[in-house]
Amino acid sequence: MSDLFNQEQDQSRDRPLAERMRPRSLAEVVGQQHLLAKGKLLRKLIETDQLGSLIFWGPPGTGKTSLGQVIANTTRSRFVFFSAVLGSIKDVREILTEAKHQRAYYSRRTLLFVDEIHRFNKAQQDAFLPAVEKGEITLIGATTENPSFEVNSALLSRSRVFVLEPLDPPAIKLLIQRALSEERGLAANNLQIAEDALEFLADQAAGDARVALGALEVAAAATTGTTIDLTLAQESLQKKALLYDKGAEEHYNVISAFIKSMRGSDPDAALYWLARMIEAGEDPLFIVRRMVIFASEDIGNADPRALQLAMAVQQAVHFVGLPEARINLAQGVTYLATAPKSNASYVGIKQAQAEVRNSGSLPVPKHIRNAPTSLMKELDYGKGYKYAHDHLGGVAAQQHLPEKLQGTVFYRPTDRGYEKLIGERMAFIRNQFEATQEKPR
Repeated sequence: MSDLFNQEQDQSRDRPLAERMRPRSLAEVVGQQHLLAKGKLLRKLIETDQLGSLIFWGPPGTGKTSLGQVIANTTRSRFVFFSAVLGSIKDVREILTEAKHQRAYYSRRTLLFVDEIHRFNKAQQDAFLPAVEKGEITLIGATTENPSFEVNSALLSRSRVFVLEPLDPPAIKLLIQRALSEERGLAANNLQIAEDALEFLADQAAGDARVALGALEVAAAATTGTTIDLTLAQESLQKKALLYDKGAEEHYNVISAFIKSMRGSDPDAALYWLARMIEAGEDPLFIVRRMVIFASEDIGNADPRALQLAMAVQQAVHFVGLPEARINLAQGVTYLATAPKSNASYVGIKQAQAEVRNSGSLPVPKHIRNAPTSLMKELDYGKGYKYAHDHLGGVAAQQHLPEKLQGTVFYRPTDRGYEKLIGERMAFIRNQFEATQEKPR
């Protein structure tokens, strides 16, 4: 069960490039600095060989199994690798029996790394629990699925979860360059990679090191020259580069077209620009952040449900992930594009901020100040305050703005969607003020 981490070097050329390039030490790990930078908890636990049971959760190709290899190379404990895809409960029982034997007769701890632990159902996962509780094994699980739903709650409560993030393009570039230069990689091929091909593979791998290294290996086998160019990189990944540089002008052009299509109530165009971004490898959380902003900036109270839906899409994208999350994104985009539009809240806060910058810290009217002490009450703080719920319609005719700004209006609801009802209510409130000879807010 531990063969994955015990391959002899003279056999390494027979293994896929991604397997050959797995890190052998913490120094060789690329990415995941939020977990592995100096001083971070996981790094300390690995360096001091003080690991307890834990779960690595993250997308494919982010280094979960690679961290297992690093642990195998550094721990003084007996390390056993087990795949929930290839193994069975019978295999698990044999491993646990040997772990019990090692602890009883040799006082030797067993670290059991279970790859894709979510492939075992929760009843099967129960087999690990007694050995974990007795300290006969330290369980390290790796999963691409949310452990809250896929890992036995008893095991989860006894484990620390570490979340791995998709690798960013600079990290993918470093891995590709390392693979081209190291003997265990492709150094014998004496290959170079064109900068645009390197950029393409790093962007299109979508944070998955295995995808990038797999495409590089195909390109290296197919090339007849000494340089891997963009065309070969595209063919190896079976994907064409779209004109969408996430760090340059076209990025901003496409996101601008996306937002303006939603603002213009054109769901077809909005879906097209959404598809452009997805196909180009844009971070879906970047897209949904723009949608959340749009829901308040361009729809606002014309349809208050827009913000709720945009936040629901954010949760769905985080939970589901691509490619399926494109469906959640599409639902959100079509709703936002077809919803009634109002930028009244956006305009209102801009005008209020401009007023604050212009007039400074104007005093709070005394009748709406807090008065928790007798001194403050003697100074008339809170005196004359009208409790809104004691008045007709839940509205008290009183001023809430500083004296200098009485009568100022920042929020002007439109006559579109739900905001039309808000406008009617504001008119009722102003009539109440006028009826008591108070100036409207």
